[in-house]
Amino acid sequence: MPASTQLPPGYCLQSGSSLDRALLLKFMQRAYTEIIGEGQFAHLSLTIDSYLSTETPLWWVELDNPTTEDAVNILPGRSLKPIACLWLGVSIDQIHGDRHANIFLLYVAPEHRRKGIATALMQLAEAWARQRGDRQIALQVFQVNKTAFELYQALGYKTQSLWMVKPLNQKKSD
Repeated sequence: MPASTQLPPGYCLQSGSSLDRALLLKFMQRAYTEIIGEGQFAHLSLTIDSYLSTETPLWWVELDNPTTEDAVNILPGRSLKPIACLWLGVSIDQIHGDRHANIFLLYVAPEHRRKGIATALMQLAEAWARQRGDRQIALQVFQVNKTAFELYQALGYKTQSLWMVKPLNQKKSD
């Protein structure tokens, strides 16, 4: 973690890998369930399959000293009990054509929120993007996620465009 980025005491950062696919899917499902409610999220698996690679870094935040009950066996010889996740990707600015960092997922478990973890992870994302020479970093936030929207605004993020959608009702065949 860059020196300018500090997690609150009691937490540590671990690098993830493509081997963490199942855990990443679990975190994405948690995030979407909290925002949207119960639903079918099978498509999230396709997102991970399409974008998780060595070019899209993944970081986990864990408790410094988890108890045995806190540990989740992910791989033989490796136990992981993450309480937060940051997954970054790469996008192209559609106005200027510049490559830039994109935040695919930022999630902090509810019982660990409002402690500075999300802010530290956002600082990590920005440091990673600067190190690559990116001139901007982007993210998508749902309008109903007011807490995240307010965090991003407080960190200096501005709305550049709005993603608008229109549901198209499909006619049922008789």
